Amino acid sequence: MAAVYKSLSSGGHEKESEGKKNKQRVLVLSSRGVTYRHRHLLQDLYSLMPHSRKEAKLDTKTKLYQLNELAELYNCNNVLFFEARKGKDLYCWMAKAPNGPTVKMHLQNLHTMEELNFIGNCLKGSRPILSFDAAFEKQAHLRLMKELFTQIFGVPKTSRKTKPFVDHVMSFTVTNNKVWIRLYQINESEISKKKPTSSEDAPTPAKKTTSTGAPAFDVNLVEIGPRFVLTPIVIQESSFGGPIIYENKEFVSPNQIRSDIRKAKAGRFNRRSEAQFQSKVKRGELGLASHGGKKKEKDPLSNEVLFA
Repeated sequence: MAAVYKSLSSGGHEKESEGKKNKQRVLVLSSRGVTYRHRHLLQDLYSLMPHSRKEAKLDTKTKLYQLNELAELYNCNNVLFFEARKGKDLYCWMAKAPNGPTVKMHLQNLHTMEELNFIGNCLKGSRPILSFDAAFEKQAHLRLMKELFTQIFGVPKTSRKTKPFVDHVMSFTVTNNKVWIRLYQINESEISKKKPTSSEDAPTPAKKTTSTGAPAFDVNLVEIGPRFVLTPIVIQESSFGGPIIYENKEFVSPNQIRSDIRKAKAGRFNRRSEAQFQSKVKRGELGLASHGGKKKEKDPLSNEVLFA
């Protein structure tokens, strides 16, 4: 598959060898407070990106401009930062250090490789084929995100740990203003004719070949994992700072969603309590017992009897 991909991409992607090399290095790290599932996601992405550099957790969540200094320290020009909030919510920051831009996204529907148990697999250190939806070319902020995805997840040929193989596909699809990310293994199986069952003396069928004489292969995709969904929130002009050049007005924070759910439950409880209180008041005015239709005997020490 590596030879096929090399021959197909010789027209556009071989420009790297003409003097301009694709020198991309990614700094991958997280904040404190991540769960075990978040750590497994970081480990999966780190193993899939041989041009990445893993760093310890960042202590602060407010001074994110310090990530630019870390990127310069480790000679990285891309930053992939995962910020955990309240042990539940996970936000993904993608930045081009040191000049920007920066994209903040909310990560949902996370499933790591260990959870999925898919049969697919890929060689560690191999290069992926990045497959983008046609919707990435329709809006400006999606075109910018496509360029960031390409530079962060696209493994350069000149990386030190890169293997000369292309055996998996990374898919980016836009649906309902969310980016769905999936990984697939490129599975090849040689095509051969079915053996005849009626005659035992029939000759062995020859394998199918192409016009050049090479054996033909049936290519299909098998999902590997991990899989997750990214919802863009804001895009900043600089690296972890600067003016906001895009904002998703439809995004509702998970804190607001949980608050609305609690308020809705509290509203139902308050309405039910108010109805029960009004029912008791009406029954008391009519002199009825709280249960049944019998008359309620007045307490001789009540205010109504003493001050009648």
